[in-house]
Amino acid sequence: MAMRQSLVLILAAFLAFAAVDVEAVVTYSSRLIQSDFQRQKMKLGPKYDLVFPSQGSKTMSLGNDFGWLHYTWIDIGTPNVSFLVALDVGSDLLWVPCNCVESAPLSASYYSSLDRDLSEYRPSASSSSRHIPCSHRLCESSPNCKSSKQQCLYAIDYFTENTSSSGLLVEDRLHLASASGHTSNTSMQAPVIIGCGMKQSGGYMDGVAPDGLMGLGPGEISVPSFLAKAGLIRNSISMFFDEEDSGRIYFGDEGPATQQSTQFLPSDGKYMTYIIGVDACCIGNSCLKQTGFTAVVDSGTSFTFIPNEVYERIAKEFDRRVNATITSSPGYPWKYCYKSSSQEFPKVPHLKLMFPLNNSFGVHNPVFLVYGIQGVSGFCLAIQPVEGDVGIIGQNFMTGYRMVFDRENMKLGWSPSNCQDLADGKRISLSPNGTPSNPLPTNEQQSTPGGRAVAPALAGRAPSKPSVAPTCLVPLQFCYLKLLPLLVLLHILVSSFPLDTGTIHG
Repeated sequence: MAMRQSLVLILAAFLAFAAVDVEAVVTYSSRLIQSDFQRQKMKLGPKYDLVFPSQGSKTMSLGNDFGWLHYTWIDIGTPNVSFLVALDVGSDLLWVPCNCVESAPLSASYYSSLDRDLSEYRPSASSSSRHIPCSHRLCESSPNCKSSKQQCLYAIDYFTENTSSSGLLVEDRLHLASASGHTSNTSMQAPVIIGCGMKQSGGYMDGVAPDGLMGLGPGEISVPSFLAKAGLIRNSISMFFDEEDSGRIYFGDEGPATQQSTQFLPSDGKYMTYIIGVDACCIGNSCLKQTGFTAVVDSGTSFTFIPNEVYERIAKEFDRRVNATITSSPGYPWKYCYKSSSQEFPKVPHLKLMFPLNNSFGVHNPVFLVYGIQGVSGFCLAIQPVEGDVGIIGQNFMTGYRMVFDRENMKLGWSPSNCQDLADGKRISLSPNGTPSNPLPTNEQQSTPGGRAVAPALAGRAPSKPSVAPTCLVPLQFCYLKLLPLLVLLHILVSSFPLDTGTIHG
């Protein structure tokens, strides 16, 4: 009896010790998890220095066929499908032609610059695709939904007359390449919201962005917003534009320390798009009075628009300084066009935009060359007037620059660039294996009248819910190891004594 009592006391003491020990293990592990969550909430820096499309950072303008915009190849879904998308910092949503009801032709035979057919996205063919329901907090069409489980619709009207895209919102994987420090480029995937563009209209039916458009604006639904929110990049992007109609795009690039910059301006207290304030415009060595204006910076607009009154002052001073005969150019949208030739091309007056703190932006080539049968036959001042107080700094003004859209510090940065080098002269290969697996079309672009210009798109935002990583569980296997000696002792105790059934023997 005394032995039984002793063993019971030992067992009770051991149980108490084990309970405390298990509680300590669970508490310690919980604290580790809580600490990890806190670290994730802190700004500990991005995972990668630079991120770019999986087929390479290179972009290219395909001329009149594609509205003079810059394009790049991207891969979406599982298995991945390639799309040639226009790059537009004036809108937010990434959309591609999908389950098409009404869209532009996708056959290469329709475009002189392509040597392969374009693609159509089918969510049902991608194992990583999922629908976005109306219950999603950022589904703008939710008030019109009959059920919270109904799939979210989207409809975007762009500034170009009767130009729009509409369809359904889905989430799928965007294939990317990343570079960090001196490590080699690696492949990665990120979940993003995609517009399944079932119906397009206007300019999108006439060859502009026939295979989709990637919105790069500050809205939550844009690709850079998803990448920054996931901690993959700094909240900044850069686009390079060179004189040869090619360029580059990088997610996470904040630009060099030597770049000039100016702050973005809010609209009604919100940063809906990239708006800047120009203090003055200068032609040659003369800065003109009353030439300040507000403008949207937009790579999705081929050429530049300036408010009427400012435009007239600039154009008249340009006309006064250029040594060429003004002429009409049917088929071109510009008022100030001049006769010229390849042999006798006049010196074009220098155009410069001035910003606060004496920052200046020199426009490398403000003119558009007009070609005839024997080559260059003239040129036009590639600026158009626009009603209202807000202009548009289009893609033609960005030529020769590394344009940095720093969304974290809400500022626009710019520095001269040949599109080949990054900070500290470091070169980044075009894709993880160093060469583009799907190079951009290289056919000579068309220099014909009637070039289409896609106007900026101040589209609504309907971003997706960020993917949630599985929560880590407490490693209870350590607790089980602590209890092993206790279980052995309990087994010995039970087997050492006969089972007491409570029966009294006479």
